[in-house]
Amino acid sequence: MSPDEVVTTLRAAGCVFAEEEAELLLAAPGDRLGELIARRVAGEPLEQVLGWAAFCGHRVGVDLGVFVPRVRTELLARTAAEGLRDGAIVVDLCCGAGAIALVLAQAADGVEVWAADVDPAAVACATRNLAAFGGRVSRGDLFDALPDHLRGRIDVLAANVPYVPTGAIETLPAEARLHEARVALDGGDDGLDLLRRVAAEAGAWLAPGGTVLMEVTEEQEPTATKALLAGGLTTRVVLDDELGATVVIGVRA
Repeated sequence: MSPDEVVTTLRAAGCVFAEEEAELLLAAPGDRLGELIARRVAGEPLEQVLGWAAFCGHRVGVDLGVFVPRVRTELLARTAAEGLRDGAIVVDLCCGAGAIALVLAQAADGVEVWAADVDPAAVACATRNLAAFGGRVSRGDLFDALPDHLRGRIDVLAANVPYVPTGAIETLPAEARLHEARVALDGGDDGLDLLRRVAAEAGAWLAPGGTVLMEVTEEQEPTATKALLAGGLTTRVVLDDELGATVVIGVRA
């Protein structure tokens, strides 16, 4: 199949960025082009078809069914990495493929990397992505997945918790709704159930001066900020209009 034919096939299937996707599919190793195109045309996310996602200049492995790192989440990762000191202890909670942890692992020397997720497929994927950096990945419900010796010692806690309201799940693109674990998307009635839980407990896990960072929608930000304040943290908000991203940050005094 020629490059033009690949573009035409993808465009007919509704792929908005058909040219860019065709270039990536044609560059995939092995003699699997027909299979990869068929999977993409059937609606599978491009990143799961390729087996990787681009994130903050890195290639992050992405397995079937695992939450695909979003471009807007690069704001959370970049903000979490700012000023990261050598030897810092960082945690990627609700880690998915471990994309944020991968960025933090390379943001300073000797970073101690931990990650956790409730989805076993995500844990397996993140384990492979973080192996080269000595990252430790465990399965469990939020802080239950972390060893108790981290309590009061975490410098940076990146928690990209699910924040889609339950009632809005069915309005998501099919790529997410059909090919990513619902547990990675569903944030409860207003989308902030898990965020409230993290906000309430984060202070006990953070080191003095440690930060917790979470991604939300612009509309959810006031409620999310109140949750962090209720958890005894000082707060600030970072916005990126180009990415359409909002990150709420809580700091342990």
